[in-house]
Amino acid sequence: MKCFKCDAKMEKGTTTNVTDLGNCLVIIRNVPCYKCTECDEFFYTGDVVEHLEKIIEIAKVVMQEVSIIDYSKVA
Repeated sequence: MKCFKCDAKMEKGTTTNVTDLGNCLVIIRNVPCYKCTECDEFFYTGDVVEHLEKIIEIAKVVMQEVSIIDYSKVA
């Protein structure tokens, strides 16, 4: 897979996703992604995006000021 930004090679890895909901900050660690070896741009697959959306919806219900979630333990 090639990077959409700089056309370099992308490799499997993990990243941290941060979503600011206004009244709640959701931090999801260890999210699987493809990372560019040159510019650090990252890309999520469709199934990862779906899981992230579900995790964020659950975090909205809990409504903590800051939620730190490990993706590998909830996906």
